[in-house]
Amino acid sequence: MDVWYASYGSNLMEERFLAYIHGGTVPGSDRPEIGCRNKTVPKKNERIDIPYPLYFSKERTKWGKGGVGFIGTDISDAEPTIGRMYLITEEQFVDVVSQENNGMDVGMDLAEIEKNGFVDIHDGWYNRIVFLGKKNGAPIFTFTSNKLMNSIMFTKPSAAYLSVISKGLMELGLSQEEVVEYFMDKKGIKGHFLQNSLRDYLI
Repeated sequence: MDVWYASYGSNLMEERFLAYIHGGTVPGSDRPEIGCRNKTVPKKNERIDIPYPLYFSKERTKWGKGGVGFIGTDISDAEPTIGRMYLITEEQFVDVVSQENNGMDVGMDLAEIEKNGFVDIHDGWYNRIVFLGKKNGAPIFTFTSNKLMNSIMFTKPSAAYLSVISKGLMELGLSQEEVVEYFMDKKGIKGHFLQNSLRDYLI
């Protein structure tokens, strides 16, 4: 079965996401990915606006010191997150979720997730699989943390990580100024930068 995987962090950049398919290391990351069992490239990819707010949290990742992206657990049409969704196989989606959770076994029932809206599958960082609807008959899934936003410590992301997201957003057609505007009010970024300093941070 084909599914859409909706990304909103570094996987917005197509080259970065393909490392999860083929394996290898992308610029800015210090850790190689093992890749999927099925190395077939996505059949399609396109923009999606995800009705959950984007925030940055955690302390140190494969991108160095700083937070990484998550979306909140409560729907917010006022704070949509720009995403890029890839049409891949169900097996590839499971493998991507595993790689995003440091190779953890992430067995899941996608039919159950679609029925319930979300399912928490383990205790790792990206432990909540969320159903976002359907496109052309294929279900759309993403993943995030199940922690409530009022219990989270927000953290400024590294320049390397934020630059990869920026490149992905520009691949979707945003200008650099639109990317800066998009980031400015996100939790983990808001209060850390003026527009000019954020622009310089992304270069």
